Amino acid sequence: MKFHHEFRRKTKGESYCEFEADGVTMRLDFFRHILRVALIRDEKALLPTWSVDPFNDCPLCGRDKLSCEGFEKECPEIKEEEDQISFDLYGMHFTVELLNFRITATNEKGIVYQDRNGLACNFDGELGDGSVHFTRREENQKIYGLGDKSGYVNKNGRSFELSTGDAMGFRAEYSDPLYKHVPFYICVNEAGSYGLYYDTYSHGRINFGEEHDNYFEPFNSIRYEEENMVFYLITGTPLEIIRRFSHMCGGTAPVPEWAFEYCGSTMEYTDAPDADEKLRGFVNRCERYGIKAGGFWLSSGYTQIGERRCVFHWNREKIPSPEGLAEYFNEHGLKIIPNIKPAFLTEHPLYETIASNGWFLHYPDGKPAVFPFWGGMASYLDFTNPGAYSFWQECVKENLFRYGYTDLWNDNNEYDVWDKDVYAHGFGHETQAKLIRPLFSYLMARAGREAYAEYSGANTEVPFMISRCAIAGTQREAVTWTGDNYTDFHDLRFNHYQAMTMSLSGFAYFGQDIGGFAGHVPSRELFMRWLQYAVFTPRFVLHSWKPGEPSTMPWLYEDLMDHVKKLFDLRHSLVSYLYEQMNECVRENIPLIRPVFLFEPDYDQEADCFLCGEKILACPVFDEGCSYVHVKLPSFAEEWKLRGKGESIKGGTELDVPCTPFDLPVWFEKV
Repeated sequence: MKFHHEFRRKTKGESYCEFEADGVTMRLDFFRHILRVALIRDEKALLPTWSVDPFNDCPLCGRDKLSCEGFEKECPEIKEEEDQISFDLYGMHFTVELLNFRITATNEKGIVYQDRNGLACNFDGELGDGSVHFTRREENQKIYGLGDKSGYVNKNGRSFELSTGDAMGFRAEYSDPLYKHVPFYICVNEAGSYGLYYDTYSHGRINFGEEHDNYFEPFNSIRYEEENMVFYLITGTPLEIIRRFSHMCGGTAPVPEWAFEYCGSTMEYTDAPDADEKLRGFVNRCERYGIKAGGFWLSSGYTQIGERRCVFHWNREKIPSPEGLAEYFNEHGLKIIPNIKPAFLTEHPLYETIASNGWFLHYPDGKPAVFPFWGGMASYLDFTNPGAYSFWQECVKENLFRYGYTDLWNDNNEYDVWDKDVYAHGFGHETQAKLIRPLFSYLMARAGREAYAEYSGANTEVPFMISRCAIAGTQREAVTWTGDNYTDFHDLRFNHYQAMTMSLSGFAYFGQDIGGFAGHVPSRELFMRWLQYAVFTPRFVLHSWKPGEPSTMPWLYEDLMDHVKKLFDLRHSLVSYLYEQMNECVRENIPLIRPVFLFEPDYDQEADCFLCGEKILACPVFDEGCSYVHVKLPSFAEEWKLRGKGESIKGGTELDVPCTPFDLPVWFEKV
């Protein structure tokens, strides 16, 4: 009966129980600090997961979404009554009303989590198509996470698409969607906090107060296309929730130390006809100015055939000797990270080979699906096809690794596929591609890392793999960055908020394009302020595409080089600290840069100050025309020392510290 579903127990084990009604099974799994909830429709197959993987041993074809491997099981005593069940887990008391399966979790302060009254889940199409879940909303709740979403750190009051796209020139205050698909958030309310992760890759929308309905109490909601729903309710403080979420997704891969050095990048160099000369010139200019660089991000211009970009093709008019260029950089102590894209233009020399093997996403008749891509039409490689997966790995080995390029920049991998008639191989279970769009980016990154392991053999060097698009769990394979941002003071501040949001979503290594990718050249003041801020972010890369204007390089303003050099020297001096802290992040599943409120709950969540690792409080200036920074020293440490000054200052103190655009940034060290 619509809106009235009376669930009755189906099965019961020590660490799980199942209930059924009207062709739907609701399953509860009890893990340490985690309750997993699954809504499974009898007639719908459950898609695998590649995100949840506590042991970091996910099969290439995915893991059963209801697998318990890697979790610490709990066996709570379940009290069964006619109309509800109840149990206790880690300081919270749970009740489940069997009519419409409504879950409530309380502690001594009140309700921590609760499904919406009336009907919280879409059991029989009453709430539309696909999966729907409504939860209780408090007006003053705080919402953190969701990957790289725009706006303030606290997402309360907004709604967002669950989707990814090539958001070139996005505005960090309001653009949506961006590049990550991470349906995970932390809710802090009057009684406590909880985390929710929805294990899906399908398109949807998540709402934290923009949507209202007269017939129901205030609610948060999520809607997405996948018919079955599996979500994880994670208990604890916000920091504990992040750690538990990161652990259940398999943790974070280590990052090589050189990746914390300054790395150069600009499309201008590789799009130029004399790309080889310009790239070698980058090395020479860094040495001339005394700038220590770790590498250079090689934009896709090196693959051009005419005006088209053809992945794995080397334009030998621009770069006569790919191996010679790699050797030159290596001799000077720098890496090159080449850009690779998963779409093959129909003019690509390899297109017919791939098509004849059935390795592209395809229409029902088996023909390759085509999409607009970089000025032409292209087809996306289907990484869920084992043949395509192996083909990509061989291309990486043959066209990059053997020339000396063993670190990979996975780009433009958001898979802009909306057509319901486009299918993926699905490792033998043909699947609508639009239901798993962001999964392809994970598999692309994984293919590169596995190819490196096979190619390098006994070599123990840590590879650097980065991916623009990401799902939860991508951190096991690659790091990320926030994509093609915009050059503007206002966007600098919201890029900072975006960085805090990334940290709150389980990402440890990331950063922005310093100075902004799109838009006009940064002003002298904005250029210096962005460098002052970025010194304390994990990824320290200047990257831009500004046709007709100079690229954003360290020597953008020659007369400022003395000031710029001091900032680059400061960054170089922090590399060992950042690398050490990153290794701690890998071990402990904690973010590298951290909002202060994770350790001091009453601290302003929108503060300009943030923690860089365990010991540094970074205090950047984000406002144009400002000559000082206002700082409230966190009180969780008794004393802080202003870098460059001798005296210690008591935690909790508020002060103004002078800082012009041409000074070193303001930062404090925990005593």
